[in-house]
Amino acid sequence: MVSSDKLIDASAARRLGELLTGTEAKQVADRLADGDTLTVALKAIPAARRAPARSLAEKASTASLIAVLRAIEGARTAPSTVSALWTMPGHVAQRGPLTSSVSHFVDGARRSVTCSTFNFQRSSALWVTLRRAALRPELAVRVYVDAAAADHSVSRSTPTTAEVASHLHPATVLRTKEFKGTMVRNHAKFIAIDHRFLLVTSANFSWTAEHGNVEFGVLIDNRNLTEAVEREMLDAEDLLYERVPDPRYHEQTA
Repeated sequence: MVSSDKLIDASAARRLGELLTGTEAKQVADRLADGDTLTVALKAIPAARRAPARSLAEKASTASLIAVLRAIEGARTAPSTVSALWTMPGHVAQRGPLTSSVSHFVDGARRSVTCSTFNFQRSSALWVTLRRAALRPELAVRVYVDAAAADHSVSRSTPTTAEVASHLHPATVLRTKEFKGTMVRNHAKFIAIDHRFLLVTSANFSWTAEHGNVEFGVLIDNRNLTEAVEREMLDAEDLLYERVPDPRYHEQTA
């Protein structure tokens, strides 16, 4: 039960801010303000983070908790900007070159890069760009890839998931796994930069997609949305993905 008069301490408030996205903080605060119980309000948070959020929330009165949640919401709220990016054969597209924009934003990352794709090809510009990012010690690089598309491909230009992990070492590479008797397919195609910029694209990361196809992408500058997308993937990891071991590590420890 939440205390009727206790203020939340600075340490707990800080940990709560690290745990929640701005959108989640708003949803919990809205529910509490409408008179919902803490149990009901916390249903706005994915189950994996509900217990630690509850332990922090129970340290304060409802009024104090709402104030902290509103502060988290406000601190993470910023006006969204949206840009359209295109790839077309023969440089027909007049605005927002998708291929060069992807490499530019990944190279400009300061804290983190999260990439989700159906597959990679070694001819892709992003194949080289992501390796540069992975080798930068200040960046946390996380990659999701479809296991079947990579490991069952007959094309030599398509690396296996083990080859992706080796190429992007020391990045974290995750591949889809079986869920309820069926292999999960990873068709989500996006790149998140610094928990702020989100590029959602129709393109796979191949030379054809980057140069020969008509492909469309949207670049969104919105911290709340980007963090929510990354958290959704993190919360799904245990059920839908498995980490790909770096074969070089196993060779060294065998």
